[in-house]
Amino acid sequence: MKNLLKNFLIFFIVFLVIAALFSSFSGTGEEQEKVGINYLVQQVQEENVESITVEGEELKVKLNNGEEKEIKKESGESLTTTLNNLGVSPEKISKVDIKIQEESGFDYFATNILPILLPFLLIGALIFFMMRGIQGANSKAMMFGQSQAKQFNKDEKPKVTFKDVAGSEESKQELKEVVQFLKQPKKFHDLGARIPKGFLLLGGPGTGKTLMARAVAGEADVPFFHISGSEFVEMFVGVGASRVRDLFKRARKSAPCIIFIDEIDAVARKRGAGLGGSHDEREQTLNQILVEMDGFDERTNIIVMAATNRPDVLDPALLRPGRFDRRVFIENPDIKEREGILKVHARKKPLAKDVSLKRIAERTPGFSGADLANLLNEAAITSARKGKKVIEMEDLFDSIEKVILGPERRTKVMSEKEKKITAYHEAGHALVAHFLPNTDPVQKVSIISRGRAGGYTLKVPLEDKRLHTKSEYIEELAVLLAGHLTEKKIFKDVTTGASSDLKKATEIAYSLVTEYGMSPDLGLRTFGSSEEKLFLGKELHDKKDYSEKTAEKIDKAVSEIIEQSTEKVEKVLEEKEKDLEKIAQALLEKETLEKDEFEEIVGEKKSKSDSSKSGDKAEEKVKAEKEDK
Repeated sequence: MKNLLKNFLIFFIVFLVIAALFSSFSGTGEEQEKVGINYLVQQVQEENVESITVEGEELKVKLNNGEEKEIKKESGESLTTTLNNLGVSPEKISKVDIKIQEESGFDYFATNILPILLPFLLIGALIFFMMRGIQGANSKAMMFGQSQAKQFNKDEKPKVTFKDVAGSEESKQELKEVVQFLKQPKKFHDLGARIPKGFLLLGGPGTGKTLMARAVAGEADVPFFHISGSEFVEMFVGVGASRVRDLFKRARKSAPCIIFIDEIDAVARKRGAGLGGSHDEREQTLNQILVEMDGFDERTNIIVMAATNRPDVLDPALLRPGRFDRRVFIENPDIKEREGILKVHARKKPLAKDVSLKRIAERTPGFSGADLANLLNEAAITSARKGKKVIEMEDLFDSIEKVILGPERRTKVMSEKEKKITAYHEAGHALVAHFLPNTDPVQKVSIISRGRAGGYTLKVPLEDKRLHTKSEYIEELAVLLAGHLTEKKIFKDVTTGASSDLKKATEIAYSLVTEYGMSPDLGLRTFGSSEEKLFLGKELHDKKDYSEKTAEKIDKAVSEIIEQSTEKVEKVLEEKEKDLEKIAQALLEKETLEKDEFEEIVGEKKSKSDSSKSGDKAEEKVKAEKEDK
């Protein structure tokens, strides 16, 4: 209907333009007075006519006094015949200068042929536009099953290479073999080697899976097909499978090449888990992917790469050898890799001379590559907003907190009572984190709102950790509970400000019991299935792998762990009450305490070795006292 209206509007506009042109041609020239043929006869008889110009059926008469008249003569008759019939003598006619002017081809066409031809032309144009609209709809319907993959050819710029990807050295080494195969396939075939057909990139969001795939394409210098898993899925069954066939058909024509399917879990989830049966559109698409990958000719130089952050939901048939032979794990970068990533993203950003990317890397544990890129971008935006020409260290530090917690909300109105409660709340967090030996050192304490947080305590580990002990978790729980317990101790009441702390503490405590086997009463086992409930049909048949009696024991164990952490907090608050007051008062006065200002109040944090030595001395003292008694 939209195309029909569009075509009709075009047809109407064309009609108006042609009509305007026709009217302009027919109405050109100076307008002359029109008179009857009897007037001409009278003037000829009186010899007042100087000349007569004959243009078809039109007579242009010029009188001796200079006046010009226009007369329409009888069609089919000559001028002299008409005048003779009206009684004008030949002598009178011979005294008039009669000119015969032939009508031009264009004028003849415009006045005689065009009025007849124009309706047919307009009708033909309308039919043409209508047929073209119908053909366009038919062609779109035929293209419905074609692949929507975007193709990037080897000559397109800018090109991404492994130099643009910092960190993940082991992953890059795995993928360099892909490049070697695409550049020198004969080297492998001569030895009977078969390059893996599929590479599955696994990693959390923002770790650089897509960037790594683009780097492989840039290094190999081959065409690169990029498509998202969700682009295969449509409401009509069979469309996704058709698009898969079309994608691999295009890839074979461009071989050697790389096919990259981003977020493949959108179509590659485990089959048979839903209510749709074997005719589910997602399952049909997955079946076609399986067939295409396993149906390659052994010497077809096509590499299939895919990325997902949910490998646990993928169908086992997709992961078997012959399809995705290799799994490349891309994790969050460590401190050296973070520094390298920061250097890559800081290439086109003017940094101040005192900026140390190493210090920024130390303050950003757990950041992904995308987080680090966002950090530098936020710092550049902040510097530009302040009118600076370079990015300074304070802008980078502020961006770290902005990425973690959100922007500052200095304009938020806070009453004196709320400000005091927030100051003691954050002072409790910072105090317990400082004096417990297995916690990370405090870098900053603030009661300025950021994001949804009324205040915050920023702790940064001295080194990247992969393994955590139970004592570290217990003390981390103590830090989370410290704000709530400080409010209770100082104000004899509690607020809702600790809700997120309590929620996170409960999650950690449950993980210690149900996932890590750290409860002595429940033994060395896990509880509950971590497998995702993919569809409603599967969830109906799932059962817990423990009894209700065991569930009570789990709840009891969680409560005991939280109680242990609570005792540690109460002990620190009791022993360091004066320091708590100093920190709270300093926050009320300055609103923010950096690490140096904080340690001026409470002293430097003791290392774990110092804490263990002091603990050993205390045990020796208690043992000596017992022996004396």
